[in-house]
Amino acid sequence: MLSLTNIHTFYGPIEALGGIDISVKQGEIVCLIGNNGAGKSTTLMTISGVLKPRTGDIFFDRERISGISPHQIVERGISQVPEGRRIFPKLSVEENLEMGAYAVVSSRFSLSGKLKTKNRQLKMQMERVYELFPILKERRRQTAGTLSGGEQQMLAMGRALMSGPQLLMLDEPSLGLAPIVLMDIMNALTRIRQSGTSILLVEQNAAESLRIADHGYVLETGNIVLAGKGCDLMADARIKKSYLGA
Repeated sequence: MLSLTNIHTFYGPIEALGGIDISVKQGEIVCLIGNNGAGKSTTLMTISGVLKPRTGDIFFDRERISGISPHQIVERGISQVPEGRRIFPKLSVEENLEMGAYAVVSSRFSLSGKLKTKNRQLKMQMERVYELFPILKERRRQTAGTLSGGEQQMLAMGRALMSGPQLLMLDEPSLGLAPIVLMDIMNALTRIRQSGTSILLVEQNAAESLRIADHGYVLETGNIVLAGKGCDLMADARIKKSYLGA
């Protein structure tokens, strides 16, 4: 489904990614773990088109997407939940969700027609989000900025799902969350995968991300130093020492 080959990404003269290779197969949860500054967020921003790789190729569903604009990447079926949630705090929960469908809806439907089809698809996507996160349905008229941290994270995930992505990318969804809320988020990710959406997850909480991941990569200073099945990485002595506190 997704394939990164020899990706080099720079911030000015500083190389942030030093030729990484990553793949995500259909129906997989793949996690990227590593310390701050390892290149995890840079990897997601490169895939989503916010950053342009200097060299290397990114393919999604056999189509080369490296170099195209972020909104075109969303239209092709990749959506990202950014670090820090970045919801629209003055809009309602429902308005935030509607914004998540904007790029896809505007590309598929003209202003002159197909309004009923557009509204039907929006409603179907919103009901999917509400089924996944029932609390958002209860809060749908509430201003998003008044939600708790966990509810805002659910909203950010729901907004990303509104475009109907084939691949959902998440950047540190556990940031600032209580352990019980983190478990809810991780359980939601497994349900999203079961519904057919693949997931690329960036997480500093290595234990929880590897627990649900089919495959994982360990990044250090812009390079992949270890890769394997999630269960194998959890059992690796180096991972236990460096990331699991063992």
